[in-house]
Amino acid sequence: MALAKIKKGDEVVVLSGKDKGKTGNVTQVMPKDGKVLVSGVNMMTRHRKPTQQNPEGGIDRIEAPLHISKVAIADPKDGKATRVRIEEKDGKKVRVAVKSGETIDG
Repeated sequence: MALAKIKKGDEVVVLSGKDKGKTGNVTQVMPKDGKVLVSGVNMMTRHRKPTQQNPEGGIDRIEAPLHISKVAIADPKDGKATRVRIEEKDGKKVRVAVKSGETIDG
């Protein structure tokens, strides 16, 4: 399904939510949950109390997972969101951007 079309290292565009329009690289795919982790997108703040390991404490900013339906692959040609189709070239399955017809690295 859609999980097979988005892989780690892909450049994706956020389609909805507070980070709509932002782009980033997929750092982790969670197929069981149907979520992806995108670098620099959907940042979450966590207030930490001082501990022995972290005597300063403070605010940690980390990325939270996004649902797979909220992201789309960025077209290699112009960077806009595009769908992906699977084609067979030279006996191998490759991912192709629907908008431009270019193959997606990966």
